[in-house]
Amino acid sequence: MSKKPRSKNPAWFGKGQTGNPGGRPRKSQAPQSSSFDIVMDKTVFVTREGVAREVELEEALQQRTYQDALAGNAIAQRQVLKWIMQHDAWNEKYAPKPAHPAVPRRISPDPDNADAALVLLGIAAPNPKRTAFGDGRTPLLLEHWSVQLALSARRGGQRLTESERHAIRRCTRDAGSLRWPRGTEE
Repeated sequence: MSKKPRSKNPAWFGKGQTGNPGGRPRKSQAPQSSSFDIVMDKTVFVTREGVAREVELEEALQQRTYQDALAGNAIAQRQVLKWIMQHDAWNEKYAPKPAHPAVPRRISPDPDNADAALVLLGIAAPNPKRTAFGDGRTPLLLEHWSVQLALSARRGGQRLTESERHAIRRCTRDAGSLRWPRGTEE
């Protein structure tokens, strides 16, 4: 078997030569729009309460999903909840934080307001013996029943000392009828 010498094909290039001196053409720099993007860029007319307005298709779909969620559609409700969670996550990450939290101050401008409340509730009454004392403020005496209730609610703890009992007697109307808890020497 003898080999025939290959004849040179005129379409072949010689050594070191290229058939494409410009190289491979570059890919187009313009991004290719998908059909979904093309559809979502459209605007539609929506009539609501007799007023027509032009909105983007995405906004119209969101409005429809919201309406379906309100109507009870479970899938639409899940989608709306997902939007809410995304919104909250964005706010948590990017929303500006307050510099200092506001601390509400509730300071009573009038110290007599507790006295007035005690009188209105019948827990205390003005002390008739001491009305002349003080600067426009009438001293109060606690009603017998309120002191007795407080003494009966006082469970355990330390026994009342003589000075504490004296202070209670001094501030109570009809202090002689108080019944002291067990273990209190009288």
